[in-house]
Amino acid sequence: MELPSQPVSHSQPNDHNQQTAPVILPGLFQLPVTDVDLRRLSPGALAYLGDAVYELYVRSYYLWPPGRAQRYHHQVVAQVNATAQANHLQTLESHLTPQEQDILRRGRNAAPRRKGQGDPQKYQQATGFETLIGYLYLANPPRLQQVLNYLVLPPPEEASPPHC
Repeated sequence: MELPSQPVSHSQPNDHNQQTAPVILPGLFQLPVTDVDLRRLSPGALAYLGDAVYELYVRSYYLWPPGRAQRYHHQVVAQVNATAQANHLQTLESHLTPQEQDILRRGRNAAPRRKGQGDPQKYQQATGFETLIGYLYLANPPRLQQVLNYLVLPPPEEASPPHC
């Protein structure tokens, strides 16, 4: 079986840049969750899930053009760290509903205090960002897609030609 050379229907244009943004598939690895279930989850649990969802989103974004795993890794790592996530949060805040801002605040306030591991304020903001992503993934996947489309990710690097 031959793989397609371009992304197929799994992506859509992102209004904020020329690269296509991956579409989060509703129901992907998702169990039906009630409002009661969501309220029972701690901000830490939501951030744990949000971290994985966001990394999958970023990995999907940088998958094109096809290249080597090392190139993918460097591009993804540059976006899934506390500093980059805190910067993304600044882009998003004006687009969030009051309920989403509350989830964000709960996530920031629940971030563990870590000594000697970078800027604690950025870490709190990143944890809030991840909490929001996890919450939206469970509660409202279409809204998650809208929120992710506001992010401005650097365009993927072109694959360098193989060395001979």
